[in-house]
Amino acid sequence: MINLFEVIETNNMIEKENLDVRTITLGVSLLDCIDGDLNRLNKNIYDKVTRIADKLVATGQSIEKELGVPIVNKRISVTPMSLIGASACKNEADYVTLAATLNRAAKEVGVNFIGGYTALVSKGMTKGEETLIRSIPEALATTERVCASVNACSTKTGMNMDAVRLLGGIIKQTAEKTRENDSFGCAKLVIFCNAPDDNPFMAGAFHGVTERDAVIHVGVSGPGVVKTALEKVKGTDFETLCETIKKTAFKITRVGQLVAQEASKRMGIPFGIIDLSLAPTPAVGDSVADILKAMGLEQPGAPGTTAALALLNDQVKKGGVMASSYVGGLSGAFIPVSEDGGMIEAVQVGALSLEKLEAMTCVCSVGLDMVTIPGDTTEEAIAGVLADEMAIGMVNQKTTAVRIIPVVGKTVGEVAEFGGLFGYAPIMPVNTFGCKDFVERGGRIPAPIHSFKN
Repeated sequence: MINLFEVIETNNMIEKENLDVRTITLGVSLLDCIDGDLNRLNKNIYDKVTRIADKLVATGQSIEKELGVPIVNKRISVTPMSLIGASACKNEADYVTLAATLNRAAKEVGVNFIGGYTALVSKGMTKGEETLIRSIPEALATTERVCASVNACSTKTGMNMDAVRLLGGIIKQTAEKTRENDSFGCAKLVIFCNAPDDNPFMAGAFHGVTERDAVIHVGVSGPGVVKTALEKVKGTDFETLCETIKKTAFKITRVGQLVAQEASKRMGIPFGIIDLSLAPTPAVGDSVADILKAMGLEQPGAPGTTAALALLNDQVKKGGVMASSYVGGLSGAFIPVSEDGGMIEAVQVGALSLEKLEAMTCVCSVGLDMVTIPGDTTEEAIAGVLADEMAIGMVNQKTTAVRIIPVVGKTVGEVAEFGGLFGYAPIMPVNTFGCKDFVERGGRIPAPIHSFKN
């Protein structure tokens, strides 16, 4: 039983250590909106999203005020639009109207992002799914609040290299269409392996087809809280280090559980999951990189970084899972470059490379996140980076993802500016040796042998 005394205990964490609930995300099924007529489909989508989410922002604000817990974002995820639009959408322009409708609904209810402009193509692409993917650059360039994602790989089905090769070009086109804002459109596009159906975090959130009609998910945060706790146990052994992280993660997650239960009760919508992820921001004292430093590293990227991150990720899960009835989503530690002041510094001083980041993704919560690269990076090179990251997820039976931004007009040594929670990022070099002949082979990389569990 959770009570307000548990929240009172966290006052210090909130006031001095940047503890917050990063997002309340309302998942909404649009399966009952499907219609063969495009106009009716758009109306159905708008009407359902605005009806279900009408009180989401007000509910979040009232909980924030009453409990004193900052709730940074209120967001919506919907059923993958490649499924919803398959009957009515005959071309890319038709799908873009769905993106416009989602954007309009998000504005109406006051959320900052709506996720679910999504295609699930890990084994193959239908004509409708390919059409949606090809529409992504225009959809993201003409909307402010819509987020897109593509699941191109899974441990069970293997890697769809036709989709991966196509997505290399889609990322380049999205960058070009949003070049006036440092190619920011790519910050709203995530390519997944093993995408979870219940992820509350953008830009990769979508409402899975196995979910209820509507559900409340909550993503907690608090890297600053963990860092402060670890500073008190400097020089101790690994057992003490692990226990400290677990106990801190438990307290952070209890706050998220309380917020989720309150939001569920007040909106009359079932509680889904708590995502335990440590999600950093550019703010001072809110950095996963700083946790790694508190564990004993001079900079992220130093020898021992992957081991430290593996320990952190595991202990966060072990502590958090005991504090909530249902844990899901991504749950672990995020290592986005632009959204973490410590990661930015590590890149700037030469401690952290793209290759080391990739190694770290073997043990972290997601993958290559908010990484900026030169605008003249080829489509084939981007597809190769995607394939590498997908392979890590596929073979290790975990979620991996790529949010990579080829910043048009900029090169290594320059900085991309995004602002707000998205921060800024130094442009990172990409290996210039070619992979064109490999990524253009076409077809599918088979699932690993250990995927056969029956």
